[in-house]
Amino acid sequence: MRFSSFPPICARIMQIPGHIDPITTGTVPLRGGNRVDLVGLTREGIRGALEEAGLDAKAAKLRGKQIWHWIYHRGVTEFDAMTDIAKTMRPWLTERFIVGRPTVVTAQVSNDGTRKWLLAAADGQEYEMVFIPDADRGTLCVSSQVGCTLNCRFCHTGTMRLVRNLSAGEIVGQVLLARDALGEWPKGTMASAPDADDEDDDAGHYTADGRMLTNIVMMGMGEPLYNFDEVKGALKIVMDGDGLALSKRRITLSTSGVVPMMARAGEEIGVNLAVSLHAVNKEVRDEIVPLNRKYGIEELLAACAAYPGANNARRITFEYVMLKDKNDSDADARELVRLLKQYKLPAKVNLIPFNPWPGAPYECSSPERVRAFSNRIFEAGISAPIRTPRGRDIMAACGQLKSAATKPTRAELDRIAEEKQAALG
Repeated sequence: MRFSSFPPICARIMQIPGHIDPITTGTVPLRGGNRVDLVGLTREGIRGALEEAGLDAKAAKLRGKQIWHWIYHRGVTEFDAMTDIAKTMRPWLTERFIVGRPTVVTAQVSNDGTRKWLLAAADGQEYEMVFIPDADRGTLCVSSQVGCTLNCRFCHTGTMRLVRNLSAGEIVGQVLLARDALGEWPKGTMASAPDADDEDDDAGHYTADGRMLTNIVMMGMGEPLYNFDEVKGALKIVMDGDGLALSKRRITLSTSGVVPMMARAGEEIGVNLAVSLHAVNKEVRDEIVPLNRKYGIEELLAACAAYPGANNARRITFEYVMLKDKNDSDADARELVRLLKQYKLPAKVNLIPFNPWPGAPYECSSPERVRAFSNRIFEAGISAPIRTPRGRDIMAACGQLKSAATKPTRAELDRIAEEKQAALG
């Protein structure tokens, strides 16, 4: 799991209305058989799917625009609820298309209000997403892959094998599902639209409600820049002003340092950048972030200095997990300051107390050591807030995400069988 720039816990936590989880878990259909899932398609993609199904170009363009609005602005999943589409048209759409959601396998709520969902894709592969409510914002931590290939030693997700990339639809689906769960889609209908049926006219007026989901961080399972095209496609949909309409300033993409893709991310997506740094010298970073052996610290920081759009108003966040006696000395703090100033980086350092997980090879630095580290950086004029861990009790904190239902490999099954046989004598 990428380490995010979530804000420190506030004195009061945003209250989520309704029941603890309004989604009925385990019963959401996976996908619609041979029907085409429209979630994740661009406007042009939806229009093309309609044309391929038999609509003429003019009708496909009109219906595509309407369906886009219902999917991404209204959160509707059934064509029968799309009231500005003629009733005679709705069964035709239902026979050929669906508006999908991931299946919710389990949904958990932490004692601090953090929520975690284990989701299943159409092929049964599982991944997780997390929502963190605060008094002034609500942040959704979104996954981009099933598993991860980076093997960062402090990260629970890194102990998984990489199964596959998530599609743009599966990435966007996490955002749609979170808005479903939060009950924050606009209320009312669009019955006054010219194509609507007369009997729907008294169904109410369309009103846009305020949002609780205000920020998105691509910091869940996986390395987003190793799934660039799908992540880009998903975020373009999320940022579209006629749909989910989330500003790029409220979206952060975190990378462990896939240097060749960083400039493209800045130019083609344009969201905020966070970098999982976690160490200030080659030896330690090689150990805890193995990608460093391919793209070293100097190369990484040079790419950060060149990141399009980075400035004092849009600083790059450097994530730094605090590991006892590994990367938490005063000397480490001084070297971190030196590096950031050498590359003239508009930077914020996010200090993250290590979140433990079963079998983890590290311990968290003491609170006193973390504060001393933070003070050293602040004294140099660089912001270095200490993140308050959220969702630890449900394994939803940074670095803790891992699908408990991950299928073991053949080698693991053979090893388990051998151990059982040995135990039987």
